[in-house]
Amino acid sequence: MRRAAASPSRAPKNDLKPLKLMIRLAIAEEYPTVIEIWERSVRASHHFLSEQDIKSLRELIQGGVLDQLELWVVTSDANVIMAFMGLSANSVEALFVDPPYFRAGLGTILLSHAETLKGELRVDVNEQNPSAVQFYLSHGFEMLGRSEKDGFGQPFPLLHLAKRQHH
Repeated sequence: MRRAAASPSRAPKNDLKPLKLMIRLAIAEEYPTVIEIWERSVRASHHFLSEQDIKSLRELIQGGVLDQLELWVVTSDANVIMAFMGLSANSVEALFVDPPYFRAGLGTILLSHAETLKGELRVDVNEQNPSAVQFYLSHGFEMLGRSEKDGFGQPFPLLHLAKRQHH
């Protein structure tokens, strides 16, 4: 387990300094909580998705997608999950923050943890989610390409980004 300081580079919307944060691997019993965070985060940030899109994606996630990922969570000292990240090799497959903790540095903490673990990182981000695009670009990711459809064949364009390790 790795303890992480909440020290975002930009002025956070939420002040997490009183909390002691921990990054750890999720356990299967926490998947329902992770899915709830995913849904709250998607509803707050993926305005291009319809209710049916969200329902379909939730069914896919509940169908075992999380078992295929190296799933990391950020928890408070009270063991409350505040954000999570799913990795597959060096690819960030999911990074979602519970909306009450948006802009508090948790995404940055998770991304830094992924870099420590994996080195060079890749991520596919929805083009229609400009705050996520800006988040990754501001953390040194560069665009490699674009797809008209997402990984499920839906008409939600993806930007393919990568962050190279600098020696």
